[in-house]
Amino acid sequence: MSHYNLPHSHGQNIEHILDKMPAVADFAEVSETFSQLGDATRLRILWILCHCEECVSDISAAMGMSAPAVSHHLKLLKTSGLITSRREGKEVYYKLAQNDRAQILHHALDNMFAVQCPGEE
Repeated sequence: MSHYNLPHSHGQNIEHILDKMPAVADFAEVSETFSQLGDATRLRILWILCHCEECVSDISAAMGMSAPAVSHHLKLLKTSGLITSRREGKEVYYKLAQNDRAQILHHALDNMFAVQCPGEE
């Protein structure tokens, strides 16, 4: 007897799958990460930071955007744990975080755009 109270048994052993399913909070966290990537500007900024460490003013120039607009996107990416920052004097530099989620996204982006990572050339 299934402890999930499923209305049908199709012999697919869904109970085994459900036993391994991550917690609802884990899905919410991953969903938040994906929502960060749902914005094309943030995705472009993240792609840049996958390949180099950069400051707001250079990212702004590369993106053709104001520094405050770029800073807003950087704050969201940093809050989601996808990027990190460090201060050197008055300048703040951003780069891709060194965690599994950020590294997986880096490789996924490169594969989706069918480009070789500039760091691997």
